[in-house]
Amino acid sequence: MIAGYVLCRQNEQALEMFEEMRSVGEQPDEVTMLSLLSACTDLGDLEVGRKVHHAILEMSLGHTSLLLGNALIYMYAKCGSIERTLEVFRGMMEKDVSTWNSVIVGLAFHGHAEESINLFTEMRRLKNIKPNEITFVGVLVACSHTGKVEEGYQYFNLMKDRYNIEPNVRHYGCMVDLLGRAGLLHDAFDFIDKMKIEPNAVIWRTLLGACRIHGNVELGRHANEKLLEMRRDESGDYVLLSNIYASVGEWDGAQKVRKLMDDNDVKKDPGCSLIEADERALMQFLFDPKVQVKCEKSNIQS
Repeated sequence: MIAGYVLCRQNEQALEMFEEMRSVGEQPDEVTMLSLLSACTDLGDLEVGRKVHHAILEMSLGHTSLLLGNALIYMYAKCGSIERTLEVFRGMMEKDVSTWNSVIVGLAFHGHAEESINLFTEMRRLKNIKPNEITFVGVLVACSHTGKVEEGYQYFNLMKDRYNIEPNVRHYGCMVDLLGRAGLLHDAFDFIDKMKIEPNAVIWRTLLGACRIHGNVELGRHANEKLLEMRRDESGDYVLLSNIYASVGEWDGAQKVRKLMDDNDVKKDPGCSLIEADERALMQFLFDPKVQVKCEKSNIQS
């Protein structure tokens, strides 16, 4: 019942079922706790997650189960509690690549880029665990958030040359984000032109956002044209270009973009930051097990 509620994203009901389970004297096991941690992660409820963690320790499961340890790290990282994430990580006797990935990615996304890169360096010294595709996504995100352009190129090449990992669209997207954040917009366009795979809408959206930040109308217009070739129903794409025009005082251009929105019957989504939405989408891919399972079916290991 608990697992069923979690599967259907009815996480509050799953937690209530757990309380009922304990009230009648039934003892939870590892499967129960894995389901509850998944519920806490989906809810982003750190306080309840800590209570579940305490229950796991009371059951003496936390130091013996790799799966529970990984789930705890995943939950704490998703909730932004990096201190607890590292505490669980350092306390685990056994670790696998998913353990390392969750910490590396969690650190990168929550402003601890240097620590993320240092942990990656520590991981590379291990003989029994090798980085995979997700590991390098985390490292590239860390480089992007700290402006380490040269290091980003080095890790990107290391992934291909040392570990024989073929870059996928997420790695390319991280590199475009790295160059865009650093203001190297022409380099970002050149990088896209040389990609071995077709850039998707997320990559062009990333570049469009960088053009807005750095006020480059010409390149922003080009990125927007590429986006409109792929989709015409995303209000954020139009809003970004309109804001680029407005930031440099080209009000006629901003007005034309608004008119284009009206002509395509596109309505602006209220009450959501574009940057927050993009961050959430990437975080969901990196952290959501359901998304990772789909990726595994496409030969992308999580």
